[in-house]
Formats: sequence, C-alpha cells, structure tokens
Amino acid sequence: MELELIVRELKRMRNPEAVEGMARFGIRGGNVYGVSVPNLRRLARKAGKNHRLAIDLWKTGIHEARILAGMVDDPRKVTVEQMESWVRDFDSWDVVDGSCGNLFDKTPFAFEKAMEWSKREAEYEKRAGFVLMAELAVHDKALPDETFLAFLPVIAREAVDNRNFVKKAVNWALRQIGKRNLPLNRAAIVTSEKIRNLESSAARWIASNALKELKSEPVRKKLRTGK
Repeated sequence: MELELIVRELKRMRNPEAVEGMARFGIRGGNVYGVSVPNLRRLARKAGKNHRLAIDLWKTGIHEARILAGMVDDPRKVTVEQMESWVRDFDSWDVVDGSCGNLFDKTPFAFEKAMEWSKREAEYEKRAGFVLMAELAVHDKALPDETFLAFLPVIAREAVDNRNFVKKAVNWALRQIGKRNLPLNRAAIVTSEKIRNLESSAARWIASNALKELKSEPVRKKLRTGK
C-alpha cells in the first residue's frame, strides 16, 4: 500500500466520537482521527513490512499513522538516529506504547535506550524507557535475568516521579519483570518493598499495586508450574 492510499483510508475511517473518548484518556490533538487499533492492524497486514513507508507515515504527523508506522516498520532497519527522532516526537502514551511494543523492543538497541530514556526529563520520553523494559520482559524470552536485574535499581530510582504516565509505566515494568520467573519475582518483590518505604505517594502506589499482583497466588502458581 502506498502512503497516499493509507492516508485516504485513515481519513475515511475517522470517528469523531472515538476522538472524544480518547481525549478522556489523555489522547488529544488536531491530528487524532479516532481509528481503532484493530483497523490499524488490518491496514498493517495489507501494507506488510516496509521501512520506507513507516518513515513516511511518521512524517505525516497523523496520530494513527504514527501508531501504524510502528506496526509496519522493519526492526532490522531501525537506527539509533530514527529512535531518537521518534522519541522526541512522542506526544501521547499510546504512540509511546505502540512504538516500543511493536517495534523498538525488537531492535538491538532496546536495552541501551531503556536505560538512557529512563533518565530523561520529558514525560513521554521517560515513559518510553520503562515501556521498553516492560515489553522486553514480555516479548524477549531469550534475555538473561541479568538484563532485568539491571533494570530494577533504575525502577527504584524513578519511582518517585509522580507524573501519571511515568509512574504507570514504572509500575508496569516492575510487574512484568516480576512475572517472568521465580528468581525475578523474588527480586521484584524486594525492590517493591524498598520502593514502598520511599517518601513519595507515587512510590507507595507503584509498590502496593505491584506487590498485590506479584505476591498473588495465581502469579506464584503460574511461575511454579508454567501454567
């Protein structure tokens, strides 16, 4: 599919009611069309993997086109320069999550950028660092425990950030690491208990929410049995 055809299709699927609903969840902007993720995935399947198309989709500035760009890009062709360019453009949590979960976590730069972006001041750039940690924990079964143990001090360090889209991503990363296997579950619980003692309402929420899940019998049973 060519860029012009995809943009026309996105405009055809515009849904003003969906745009209003998205605004209630913090997704706003003049270039939001309200196209559903299932429809974007259907477009991505038609387009296939196409790095050049992904770059062009991103440049349109259309909210849904940027989510679609992450779906169609080829992670083997993604460069550090591209990742830095895109992260500076992040302006909503769903574009962050789509770019990281559909594309960036599959690049060889994912660990490096997770660590680097976690130190950024900009809210969506920092969120991207922790979303990468969470997505790596879910998707990359070959990574050693040492990778995720390296993330835990970073999670503890940034758990005092009270901004909504940061603290939710920090919590997400902590929970996903702790659900990877029993040793990481124990390490994530220890980290959560340290975070709970910090003088921060964000830290207390992150820790209590994570501990509730990580100590739950369904999670521990699944980690023990693999079912």
